[in-house]
Amino acid sequence: MAMRRAGVSAIRALCSSPNSTRPVHSTAGSKKIVGVFYKANEYAELNPNFVGTVERGLGIRDWLESQGHRYIVTDDKEGPDCELEKHLSDLHVLITTPFHPAYVTAERIKKAKNLQLLLTAGIGSDHIDLKAAAEAGLTVAEVTGSNVVSVAEDELMRILILVRNFLPGYHQVINGEWNVAGIAHRAYDLEGKTVGTVGAGRIGRLLLQRLKPFNCHLLYHDRIKIDPQLENETGAKFEEDLDAMLPKCDIIVLNMPLTEKTRGMLDKERISKLKKGVLIVNNARGALVDTQAVADACASRHIGGYSGDVWFPQPAPKDHPWRYMPNQAMTPHISGTTIDAQLRYAAGTKDMLDRYFKGEEFPLQNYIVKEGVLAPQYR
Repeated sequence: MAMRRAGVSAIRALCSSPNSTRPVHSTAGSKKIVGVFYKANEYAELNPNFVGTVERGLGIRDWLESQGHRYIVTDDKEGPDCELEKHLSDLHVLITTPFHPAYVTAERIKKAKNLQLLLTAGIGSDHIDLKAAAEAGLTVAEVTGSNVVSVAEDELMRILILVRNFLPGYHQVINGEWNVAGIAHRAYDLEGKTVGTVGAGRIGRLLLQRLKPFNCHLLYHDRIKIDPQLENETGAKFEEDLDAMLPKCDIIVLNMPLTEKTRGMLDKERISKLKKGVLIVNNARGALVDTQAVADACASRHIGGYSGDVWFPQPAPKDHPWRYMPNQAMTPHISGTTIDAQLRYAAGTKDMLDRYFKGEEFPLQNYIVKEGVLAPQYR
């Protein structure tokens, strides 16, 4: 809570910047809203709550059109002739997601002369050039907290999958094999292991709470210490020096936002200092780590297992080295887009659009860029 309070205070103190060149709130009249989502295809009709898709468009079409607004949804976001490019010149609001990111570059921002608001349906707005957005006077916001439970639960699952060496056993079953030794030689209990989270925001703190019953040794590194009561509740120990914490860990979980300071933070040099056989979980952002350094360390067994659902770029190309490295438990970017999370970020997006149309403020914690100022976690 301390980190979030500090972030809110910093935005409140700085959000009076005079550099804004575009309206923060909606001006009168019909607006053009464009949403970029992944396609559900044959899965679209299997669940009525599968709203975070092109087919359902967050479930807000009828509401938007009843108020006279135009709403276009697409999954086509790459290249000069994509559908998104066709709408840049006259859209007012762009809704994107981290799961099928439309990379909002400075070039695209310059083309979007009417753009006022960039909304992330979910958490994590690093697919947007935030500096360019701030300089253009745009508002950037996301649905803070919408996928916290979803991602923290997924991280716990991945820790257990790696610790218990689950995937080789699963593959044996599929392949008609039976070789207990092939699994058991690197399967362990989670109890007694040292787990460190790099980042202790909402997701990191919830992960610490989820790990408490497993009787692990819990460490965390962040800019600011978590609430003392939560420290006592979880038994988590604050580590101010990241490079001192990492070599202590049997398991490392990355929970940091992607910024210029954190990009590539887990590089070849840092990996070389980790425990041999360390397990790493990364549901934060793929670019937090050096892609090839991770692949090489998995191949040499210095990293005993790597699991996550974030890649760079996304979608990951077919020749991405993580697809083929040993002891990986990678998936497409799914941890924050459970059906429950979709309903939360759809509702949050609708709420912010409603406030935008009415000229009202968003919940303060949702702002990533406000009146030319970036939220502290992205500086």
